[in-house]
Amino acid sequence: MRRNLPLWISVAGILIQLAIQLAICESAAAANLKTSTTTKYRITGVVKDALGRPIKHAALRLQASNGRVVAHSSSNDAGEFSFSVGARGPYAVVATKEGFKTATAIVTVSTKGAAPLVLAMEAEKSVSLAVAATRLDKARNSLSPDTGGSKYTFSEQAIQQLPQGANTPLNQVILQAPGVAQDSYGQIHVRGDHANLQYRINGVQLPEGITGFGQVLSPRFAQSISLLTGVLPAQFGLRTAGIVDIKTKDGLLDNLADVDLYGGQRGTTQPSFEYGGSKGNFSYFVTGQYLGTDRGVEPPTPGPTAIHDTSNQGAGFGYFSYFLNSTMRLSLITGTAVNHFQIPANPNQPQVFVLAGVPVYPSAKVRDNQFEQNYFNVLALQGTVGEDFDYQVAPFSRYSAVTFNPDHTGDLIYNGAAARVFRSDWGNGFQIDTAYHGVTDHTFRLGGYFDAERAEIDNHESTFKIVGGVPETTPISFVDDLALQTWIYSGYIQDEWKLTKQLTFNYGVRFDLYDGLVRADQASPRVAAEYKLFKGTTLHAGYARQMTPPETELVLVSDIKQLEGTTGAPPSKGNGTPTVERDHLFDAGVTQEVIPGLNVGIDSYYKKAADLIDEGQFGPALIFETFNYAKGRVWGVELTGSYTHENIYAYENFAYSVAQGTQVESGQFNFTPAELSYINSHYIFLDHDQTFTNSAGAVYNWHGFALSIDGIYGSGLRSGFANTGNLPFYIQVDAGITKRVPLPNNRGVLEFRTAIVNLADRTYLVRNGTGIGVFADQYGPRRALYGGIKWELPFTKPASVQAP
Repeated sequence: MRRNLPLWISVAGILIQLAIQLAICESAAAANLKTSTTTKYRITGVVKDALGRPIKHAALRLQASNGRVVAHSSSNDAGEFSFSVGARGPYAVVATKEGFKTATAIVTVSTKGAAPLVLAMEAEKSVSLAVAATRLDKARNSLSPDTGGSKYTFSEQAIQQLPQGANTPLNQVILQAPGVAQDSYGQIHVRGDHANLQYRINGVQLPEGITGFGQVLSPRFAQSISLLTGVLPAQFGLRTAGIVDIKTKDGLLDNLADVDLYGGQRGTTQPSFEYGGSKGNFSYFVTGQYLGTDRGVEPPTPGPTAIHDTSNQGAGFGYFSYFLNSTMRLSLITGTAVNHFQIPANPNQPQVFVLAGVPVYPSAKVRDNQFEQNYFNVLALQGTVGEDFDYQVAPFSRYSAVTFNPDHTGDLIYNGAAARVFRSDWGNGFQIDTAYHGVTDHTFRLGGYFDAERAEIDNHESTFKIVGGVPETTPISFVDDLALQTWIYSGYIQDEWKLTKQLTFNYGVRFDLYDGLVRADQASPRVAAEYKLFKGTTLHAGYARQMTPPETELVLVSDIKQLEGTTGAPPSKGNGTPTVERDHLFDAGVTQEVIPGLNVGIDSYYKKAADLIDEGQFGPALIFETFNYAKGRVWGVELTGSYTHENIYAYENFAYSVAQGTQVESGQFNFTPAELSYINSHYIFLDHDQTFTNSAGAVYNWHGFALSIDGIYGSGLRSGFANTGNLPFYIQVDAGITKRVPLPNNRGVLEFRTAIVNLADRTYLVRNGTGIGVFADQYGPRRALYGGIKWELPFTKPASVQAP
């Protein structure tokens, strides 16, 4: 037994020692676990490229101060990453990704943790021009917010899907938007205003031109067309019934070349082309079109073929851009439209006056003509400074002219006066817009606008003198020439404040000074809010003070005095000077995504106006005269809806509107004494008021064919004594079929198009020659069949170029 004792003792000692060591190890492990749990720190950050965009799937490693790698991570889709460390002190975060240079940032972990990091990774190659152009486009768009208003956008695809595609005149494209009413001579009215539209190209407001028959701008060069209405931010002023905001195609982003041959009935021929591309830092896009038709103006006869209604119209547009560096570009926008119109004759009319030596002159032989010219240029310097400041500086120039050449014999016999009228307007100025994003949840915008216009108004008129109540048969002539200079100065400041993720608040003020027919100024506060109540539900509401200057068209008191006692004398003698309109506008609405693809909305507005501006055609020349009502009121409601699902798209827009005025206070000579007396004691409907309007359409893609249909409805414009009546309602439905066929051997694509205008061939009056400022009947288009072939050429390829 004694021999075994030492062995037993030895084994027991070994077991005791093992138990003690195991306990020590468990205690140490528990202590280490407790320590790591209580002293863990997080290092977070985001990885971005040189343009501030997040970089996903970048590889990141964390190095201690001795250079040893202690952790690995990668950035998510938002560029975000994080590490966990157990000790305080300095660390290095290293980011790597193929195509980018390695980026390193130093961070110190203290008892309070570590500040978030931003790692900017520079591309191994320079930023591509396409990326730079996209970023600058986004920055330019940020200069023009639409918070609080209503925005209806036609994309390039939506324009192409109209029955006539890009051959559709701009006014007919906008007619598909809610709250837009059709008028004669290509005019449109938005929310009860007479014209009062502002046209912008790439954010730059074009100065006004003389109103005429022709469309100066074409959907062909548009990447998108938006109609902004309602309470708009402070940078939008002067013309505020609607903002037609056009974003142009860009040769860098829209490399294309095509020729389009389109035409059909009514002697219609409409060839056009588009060409865009780039070379180095320079990009270009140009387009041109010609339109020849035997139905250029709405005629006074209902038949499909009008008498003396041929029109020849040509238009061109160019956009040229040069990158000075990756954050700055210089752009030139240039356009022209030259149009000639025959004024349709109205046959079988009785001769009213006698012209010596001309016993008989049938009204079907009357040959009036109108010639229109429009030219505009915009030079824009646009860019960004860092990530927080965007700007655009844009000088502009526009010249427009309208010449009405009468049928001297015919106009004297049927109207008692024949006037050759020439009006031109040359506007020059500049626009500045800036935006600062450096304060969290705020975007501050500051800018200004200046425009100097010179209008030349020449009137050479022949008329008959009245002696003893009987017109003479030998005409006498008058000449009146006028040059009118106007100046407009505007400035604005505003803040777009994102109070929460759901609520955005835009407030600001603009100041306008108009010095022309009169001198007037006004500070106009604006305030609007947009609230995302639920997912898919957005509410907006706002208030705007507005000031609208009169158009440059004017008839002087001297005109009226010269014409006294002649057959060309106006109905009344009053001729107050047109003045500026001042408004209070209220707007509220809601949009709702009912189910994916189905969106509906409702918007309501009310405008209270002082010195409400209206216009009318008070003679055979299509040149509108401006006048004011002392008081005005306009209100209405708009309903919109659209549905998109797989290969079908449909939309429906309905609007109710009332526009009224009372007490004519300028241009009274255009009214009869009876009308003036009635209007001075009654609110009357404005001549362009249309109570109900509706637009609807659908596109269905079926086995490679695009089938499209759209239509407009109007309850009828005003007519009769003091606009107390209205015309019957009208409906016009257009339809089209389009098929694209790729050519073999990479020779491009052919697009075949067939369109029918006024599918049901409904005969309707747009105007009936009565009502305030309406001179003659005008009928809407009759059914006509058109077709076209467009060849998209294959030789343009996206350029692989680098920014400087």
